[in-house]
Amino acid sequence: MHHSNVRGISRFSRSGGRPQRRRGRLLAPAALAAALALVQATPAHAAVEWDGDADNGGTAVFASVLCDSPSYVYQPNWNDGRGKIFGFTKAAGSERCEGHGIAGRTLTSGRAYWFGWESMTKTGNAQTIFQWKSWGTGDEHDQNYPVIMKVEDSRLKIWYVAPGEQWISVGSVAWTPATWNKIELGINAQTSTSGSFALYVNGQLVVDRQNARTWDLLGNVPRWGSYGSTIFDVESVHWVDGLKMGTTRADVD
Repeated sequence: MHHSNVRGISRFSRSGGRPQRRRGRLLAPAALAAALALVQATPAHAAVEWDGDADNGGTAVFASVLCDSPSYVYQPNWNDGRGKIFGFTKAAGSERCEGHGIAGRTLTSGRAYWFGWESMTKTGNAQTIFQWKSWGTGDEHDQNYPVIMKVEDSRLKIWYVAPGEQWISVGSVAWTPATWNKIELGINAQTSTSGSFALYVNGQLVVDRQNARTWDLLGNVPRWGSYGSTIFDVESVHWVDGLKMGTTRADVD
């Protein structure tokens, strides 16, 4: 992977927007350390901080499960070598079915998080399948979900949501229903715009967002599943396998 600077990952975007002007200011030590962690993914130092696989305790790996009735999570084993997987089933008549947060862990700002998993959706319109969700409601947060990923029109679409709910498209890639896709998401969690995040899909760099605020007022946690008021009346299923969290991409590869 090519690195153009130490502030994150090489400047790369598929959004088609104008390139951003480089800023000359230096990062604070904590932000610099987190940014370096995003680019230094050395296999020799790989270490999983959280094993969120369905075989590792089922839904107990999440801090909570948010499934509006009649939605549900099930854990099938299709005898394909994967073992158990999560099936987040957003039923017709409800808006969401998601695994929220990480059991027993409090995430903090000023460091890098890498999340890795495999995703498969039943259709090409599962709507929101991942949120870097902010804690709190209303005035308790500025961004609500600084990083959000949706499956729409058989494409995986990624947004950076800046303070004030300003949605900025940062990447898009083709998505085939009923096919597994490897997802690797790295977030440099910062309360200022010295943050960044990068997304690889099946080994391809799809998003490299610099100068992003990636930590909201009360903090953030990951959510996986299916959510969307625009598909309230239809069923959506999102299968997830092999959830992991670490400090480098190598940890979750």
